[in-house]
Amino acid sequence: MQLNLTRPIIVFDLETTGVQVSTDRIVEISLMKIMPDGTEKIWTQRINPTIPIPEPSTAIHGIKDEDVKDMPTFAEVAKQVEAFIGHSDLAGYNSIRFDIPLLVEEFLRAGIEIDLKNRRFIDVQNIFHRMEQRTLSAAYKFYCNQEHKGAHSAEADTIVTYEILKAQLDRYDGTPFADANGKITKPIVNDMNALHEFSNYTKNADLVGHLIFNAKKEEIFNFGKHKGKTVEAIFSSEPAYYDWMMKADFPLSTKRIITAIKLRGFNKGSSKNQLV
Repeated sequence: MQLNLTRPIIVFDLETTGVQVSTDRIVEISLMKIMPDGTEKIWTQRINPTIPIPEPSTAIHGIKDEDVKDMPTFAEVAKQVEAFIGHSDLAGYNSIRFDIPLLVEEFLRAGIEIDLKNRRFIDVQNIFHRMEQRTLSAAYKFYCNQEHKGAHSAEADTIVTYEILKAQLDRYDGTPFADANGKITKPIVNDMNALHEFSNYTKNADLVGHLIFNAKKEEIFNFGKHKGKTVEAIFSSEPAYYDWMMKADFPLSTKRIITAIKLRGFNKGSSKNQLV
């Protein structure tokens, strides 16, 4: 089944130095752009991460320091990547929890703020895990009955991810799904808004899920001693916690969000004082 698109979508994959969004770097990126008329364009580039590639990471994707020492840094190709992505929606495998946050982090390090507010995120892994409750290679075998021979090559993983997404649309067309509250829907339809909603079921307030929204749509902590408490209330009662987060090893994108929450609380306090 071909994707029913109203605007372009980028299916992408990253090979990296590790799995920490705040400290690790991209060593290879592959972007496949699919247009509403079905035309496709793919762009793949190895990247000099400017830090050593650990041996465990090389064991996964096969990329060594010497393979990328003469490659451009992400900062040197950031404008090119930004232009290729344009205003497209984004799709990948485990992309909502890792690839998208790390890509945004690399953009921020390069001094580029990429606006994600009105984009739709489609995560093939989330669809797979929620509908079948299992790696990319297994998904490819399950949905497409094919062996993924190029696993952990960014371009091969990107192409396989795209094929799985199309196969998922065929397989789950009309299939009912029961959510945690027992509500029955048929969520897998050829519509990017619906797939975005189904992929983003955790309702993160930041890209990596350190903050999430509660039922009142307030940002709450999803980690540590204040888990479940509202960010604004903690920053008001314990200002040092904000200072600790800003100095700690959190992603830049998360720090921007907590700063906005901190300023929002400060402005509310100022308004109350003026009324008094």
